[in-house]
Amino acid sequence: MNDLLEFLKKIDINTLAGPVLIMLVLSMMVLPLPPLLLDIFFTFNIAISIIVLMVGVNTREPLEFSSFPSVLLITTLLRLSLNVASSRIILLEGHNGTAAAGAVIESFAHFLIGDNITIGIVVFIILTIINFVVITKGAGRIAEVSARFALDAMPGKQMAIDADLNAGLIGEEEARTRRAKIAEEANFFGSMDGASKFVRGDATAGILIMVINIVGGLIIGILQHDMAVGDAAETYTLLTIGDGLVAQIPALIISTAAGMVVARVGTEKGLSEQLVGQLFANPTVLYLTAAVIGLLGMIPNMPHMAFLLIAATLAGTAWWLDKLVAEKAAAPAAASSAPPPAIMEQPLAEVSWKDVQAVDALGLEVGYRLIPLVDRDQDGELLRRIRGIRKKMAQELGFLVPAVHIRDNLEIRPNAYRILLKGVEIGTGEAYIGQFLAINPGQVSGELQGMATTDPAFGLPAVWIEASRRDEAQNMGYTVVDASTVVATHISNLLQSHAAELLGREEVQALIDHVAKEAPKLIEDLVPKVVPVGVLQKVLQQLLTDGINLRDFRTIIETLADHVGMTQDIDELTSAVRTALSRAIVQQLFPGEQELPLMTLEPALEGILLQAVNSKAGGGLEPGLAENLLANAAQQTENVENQGYNPVLLTPPGLRPLLARFLRRALPQLRVISHNEIPDSKSIRIIAVIGGSKG
Repeated sequence: MNDLLEFLKKIDINTLAGPVLIMLVLSMMVLPLPPLLLDIFFTFNIAISIIVLMVGVNTREPLEFSSFPSVLLITTLLRLSLNVASSRIILLEGHNGTAAAGAVIESFAHFLIGDNITIGIVVFIILTIINFVVITKGAGRIAEVSARFALDAMPGKQMAIDADLNAGLIGEEEARTRRAKIAEEANFFGSMDGASKFVRGDATAGILIMVINIVGGLIIGILQHDMAVGDAAETYTLLTIGDGLVAQIPALIISTAAGMVVARVGTEKGLSEQLVGQLFANPTVLYLTAAVIGLLGMIPNMPHMAFLLIAATLAGTAWWLDKLVAEKAAAPAAASSAPPPAIMEQPLAEVSWKDVQAVDALGLEVGYRLIPLVDRDQDGELLRRIRGIRKKMAQELGFLVPAVHIRDNLEIRPNAYRILLKGVEIGTGEAYIGQFLAINPGQVSGELQGMATTDPAFGLPAVWIEASRRDEAQNMGYTVVDASTVVATHISNLLQSHAAELLGREEVQALIDHVAKEAPKLIEDLVPKVVPVGVLQKVLQQLLTDGINLRDFRTIIETLADHVGMTQDIDELTSAVRTALSRAIVQQLFPGEQELPLMTLEPALEGILLQAVNSKAGGGLEPGLAENLLANAAQQTENVENQGYNPVLLTPPGLRPLLARFLRRALPQLRVISHNEIPDSKSIRIIAVIGGSKG
C-alpha cells in the first residue's frame, strides 16, 4: 500500500491529463454511456467551450494561446464522441420517451425549439451554416493568410534580430528567444490553418448525423417497437435536434474563439480594452450615430421607442466622453499655471554612453530580394562564403579580419547591396537570385541576350542571364557565376584592398596575444617594452598597404626591436622590415622563379627623383615631372602585362616609399621593391625601363 502511495505521489497530474482525456474521448465512441454520465459529459463540453472562448477574448497576442490548434482537435473529437454515444442511446432507448437520452438533450430540445419540430430543424441548420460558412471559413482564411505573411516576413525579422544583436542592443539569450518566437508564430498560424478544417468537418458531420438519427429512429421505432409514424417522428426528431444543438452550440462558441485568436493584432491591451477604446472613444462618431438613429426613429410606423432610446443613450455617452476629455485637458493646464514645488521637479534623464552607437568595422546591407542569400533559416549561401573569405584572408594576411555585420536595408533597391567600411560605403552592386552573371574575360565567341552590366569586383563587361542559358554562356567562353559568388567576390576584393584599414589596435592586440601563446618570451621582452603597440600597428598597416602579409610576425617584431631605438620614422622602419622579409616578398611576387623579370627607372630620371627626394622633406614631385612619370609608367606596365609578366618596379631604397605611394592609386597592379629586397640567390633581368626605351 505504501509503495502504491509513493508511486501516486510521483505522478505528474499535468503530464497525465492529456493522455487520460484522449482515452476517455475515444472510449466514449465504443462504450455505452448511461444517461446521467452523458449529461455530465455534455455539461463538461459546454464548460470547456466557454473556457476556450474566455481565454481567446483575453488573449493579447495569438502566441499566448499557442496550444489552441491542439485544443481545437481535442474538443472536436469530444463533440464527435458525444454524438456517437448520444446517437447510440437515442436509437436504443428513444422509444421510451424524450427523457431516455438524458436531461441535457431533453432540456435543450424543449427550451430552444419548444413543441415545433420544424422550427428546431431550421434553427439547427442555421446554426450549422453560420458555423460552417461564416465563422470557420473566415477564421481558416485569416490563419492561411497570416501563415503566409509570417513566413514571408521571417527573413526580415531574423535580419532585424541579428542587427540588434550585432549592435549590442540585445543579448544572445534574448536574440534566441526572439528567433524562437518568430518560428513559433509561423508554426501557429500554419497549424491553425489546418486545425480549422476539423471544425468544418465537424459541422458537416453534425448534419449527416442528424439525418441518419432521424431516418434510423423512424425505422427502429416503427419496425421494431411498433410506434405510430407520428409518434416516432416526433420523439426521434426531438431527441436528434436536441442532441445536435447540444453539440453545435459549443462548436459555434469554439469557432468564435478561433476567429478571435487568429484575427487578433498583438498589442498590450485585451479585446475588451480595444473594443471600448476604439469603438467608443470618439464623441463625434457617437453624436453622428445618435443623430442618424434619432432621424430613423421619427419616421412614421417605425418603432419610435427603441430608436429614440438608443439615440438618447449614444448622445448621453458622447456628452459624458466630451466632459471627461475636457477635464483631462484642464488638469495639466491648471498644473502648469502654478509653479510646482521644487521637490516635485523631475530631473531630465542624463545622456549616457548608451546613446552612442558604435560603427561596425565591416558591414553588408542588402535589399529585401537578397535576404535569402544571408538568411540562416533559408540556408543562405552567402553566409558560408563570407566565413570562407574571412578564413582565407586570415591564412593569407596573417590576422583575423573583423566579422561582417549583415542587415537588410529597405531604402536601397531590392536587388542592390552595399559594402561598408566603418560606416562608409566602399562598394555597391546588384545581384539577382536565380540568375547567373556571365563575365566577358575578353575572348568570347558571341554575345549573350540578357541584362547588360559590369562585374562589380573587377569592372569587366558582363550580362545577367537565366539559369537555362548557363551552359551556352560557358561554351561561348564566358565566366559564369551565381549571385552569391558575385557578392562574395566583390567583398573579398574590397577587403584585400582595404586590409590596412581593417587592422586596428584591437586586431593588433589580438595578433600579439595569439603569438604570445606560441612565443611568450618574445612578446614579453619586446612588446610593448621595446616596440610600442602604436608603432607596430603603423608598420603593419604599411606592410598591408604594400601587399605584404603578416604571417612571419616574429621576424617583423625582431626587426623592429633592432631598429626602433635608432629611428621612429615609419618609412625607415618599414623598409628595414621589408629587407628582413625579402625572400617572402620575392616569393610572393615571383613564385618559383630564379631570374626575376623587373622594370626599372631610366638612370637620368632616377637621378632627378633622388634629387627631388633629398631636396624636399616631403618628397614631393614637380607637377610636370609627376605627370610624365605616371604616363610612362602606365604605358610600360601595360606592355609588361601584355608579355605575361607581373609588373614590378625596382628602385633604390630611398625612392621606394615615395614611388609606392605615388603610383599606388593610379596603378595598383604595379608593385615597387628596392634593391635591398632582392635576395643574393636571385638574379634579375630588366624587361622595361620607365623614362627610356625597353631593354
